[in-house]
Amino acid sequence: MFLSVFDIFKVGIGPSSSHTMGPMAAAGAFVELLANRCREDPPRAAWLRVRVSLHGSLAYTGKGHATDRAVMLGLLGHHAADLDVDRAEADLAALRSDRRLPWEGGLTVAFDPDADLVFDRGPPLPGHPNGLRFEAMDRNGASYLSEVYYSIGGGFVVTEEELAGRAGAGGDHPEVRFPFPFDTVASMLEMARENGKSIAGMKRANERVVRSDGELDAGLWTIWVAMSECMNRGLAAHGELPGGLRVRRRAGALHEQLRREQGSNRVQPHVVTDWINVYAMAVNEENAGGGKVVTAPTNGAAGVIPAVIRYYLDHCVGAADDHVTEFLLTAAAIGGLIKHNASISGADAGCQAEVGSAAAMAAAGLCAVLGGTPAQVENAAEIALEHHLGMTCDPVAGLVQVPCIERNGIGANKAVAAASLALRGDGSHFMPLDNCIAAMWETGQEMSTRFKETSLGGLAVNLPQC
Repeated sequence: MFLSVFDIFKVGIGPSSSHTMGPMAAAGAFVELLANRCREDPPRAAWLRVRVSLHGSLAYTGKGHATDRAVMLGLLGHHAADLDVDRAEADLAALRSDRRLPWEGGLTVAFDPDADLVFDRGPPLPGHPNGLRFEAMDRNGASYLSEVYYSIGGGFVVTEEELAGRAGAGGDHPEVRFPFPFDTVASMLEMARENGKSIAGMKRANERVVRSDGELDAGLWTIWVAMSECMNRGLAAHGELPGGLRVRRRAGALHEQLRREQGSNRVQPHVVTDWINVYAMAVNEENAGGGKVVTAPTNGAAGVIPAVIRYYLDHCVGAADDHVTEFLLTAAAIGGLIKHNASISGADAGCQAEVGSAAAMAAAGLCAVLGGTPAQVENAAEIALEHHLGMTCDPVAGLVQVPCIERNGIGANKAVAAASLALRGDGSHFMPLDNCIAAMWETGQEMSTRFKETSLGGLAVNLPQC
């Protein structure tokens, strides 16, 4: 099993990796598929109509997550990683006016955003709660090409066929031999013991099979810079978040308070938790506003890992920028195992799969850079995940704002506490991380769909009465 660190950490846009980035990627994939079909078998009449239906969680909370906008941008050829906001808005305006997709070769491809993009709140598609069906039809309404995609969390997208074969789900290289092919935590720890390597060292060795050390380090630093810049934008921003809830950004004001208090002898010792909270909230406020963000492992949980890295760099004794790569590689190894053996999708297993996974990854990374052994790193990840089990995904109004923003701060603080507890021990503990991951998956499967990113239960339906 190999998931690259760059499969786990991807630069994209908010507010959701599964509901925004994934649908945009699915739409782009369908455009490419349709273009290939048109070259191989041109339609008899130079006219087609594209229709898209959103199913399951995408239908219930797609409006709040800007899924419709993401699909249209994907159909227009935009990509989340390098989105030009000004050009995107101009292209969307033209699409709403012309009701057709730009296409070369004289072919007209009709698409009416009001009629051809359907939020289907019936039964979800069978493969996953986040389903999209794309279809191109001729003038007579006959199907010319159709495809079903599933957005399975973290920006990963698979077709119906790929999902059935468990292939293509984000970076596996079945034809390549890797020096440390661990697919469970137990096998990872056994390889570490046998080879005397750290988790980050084994992850680096696997990555080196498909890219050079220079490319790996440059890519990791690019990821951290994107995380840091996102956080800094959030720390400087004020005002309301979009979506209608009138939720105010708080990170900027909190950050100003904390900076004014620095050096005061009246500051409580637990103020460090406020710093961790504000780092995480800054990232997730940017995400909620549709800004540039890094999946870690998802957008809804994007603040946890950057907050813990910033805590390490700014508050920990002996911290060094050079250790950020070790942190990210360790975190990616844990995140890859969770994704492989369970899920990182809130629509699949609740927020335990998002913030819970992120906290486990962050705890592992922090423990590693503070000198933890592989056994202590595994213990840290298990403690963090264990204390997120059962967490529901119940965003108010389908927006990644309440409780999602604060939840990242609390998750980051749990990660720091978990790493600290693990470092106080020798790595031996009762519950293995593999078992905790299995328990998270089982809990998610037993959880009602009302609590899995549909906004039909929990906090989403228990609003203050004004």
